[in-house]
Amino acid sequence: MATKKRVFISFDIDHDEGTKIMLAGQAKLPDSPFDFIDSSVKEHLTGDWKEKVRRRMDNIDVVIILCGEKTHTANGVATELTIAQAKNKPYFLLAAYSDKNCTKPTSATSGDKVYKWTWDNLKALIGGSR
Repeated sequence: MATKKRVFISFDIDHDEGTKIMLAGQAKLPDSPFDFIDSSVKEHLTGDWKEKVRRRMDNIDVVIILCGEKTHTANGVATELTIAQAKNKPYFLLAAYSDKNCTKPTSATSGDKVYKWTWDNLKALIGGSR
């Protein structure tokens, strides 16, 4: 059995928490290629929260950026993506909804594509197909 990838899920907690819960649930499927350990920030972190996020990403294999309608206004998501980029962590942007206009975080590059969320896509993306 292949080793599962450890993922960090970045999302807009004010608008997209339900989709994060669904994505984390997919980690429990028998053929899931990833493990999810919830390291999202649910409440205000004291001190330097950015440093705490950096440490949480140390043992992560890939970062998933869930993109919803208001992701472009979510400063925390933009910061988490910037941290992933600085740590050279592989990442991809995943549309949180199929029926809404999903936006990129402000720190995304012009070449960053927002991928459709399907089980086959998710498995391929976690496997490095991007």
